[in-house]
Amino acid sequence: MKQTAVEWLISHLQKSKDWQRVLNEVSQMSTIQFDLIKEAKAMEKEQIIKFANDYLDDDADLTAEQYYQETYGGEK
Repeated sequence: MKQTAVEWLISHLQKSKDWQRVLNEVSQMSTIQFDLIKEAKAMEKEQIIKFANDYLDDDADLTAEQYYQETYGGEK
């Protein structure tokens, strides 16, 4: 399965030294951090589905939602 841009960014940030520093600074706000990541993924999903809706043929075998699920594996 492919990674979305948000997933790619998160995986690379987690490998950096700065990621741990940021996590330590916002440890009291960990739910905020989680909510921001969740919101970014939801926004990206909406953009991908909108793009697919705009550019998939009406007679295509896949709906935009099916395209997203098959390409990116759905919710993560």
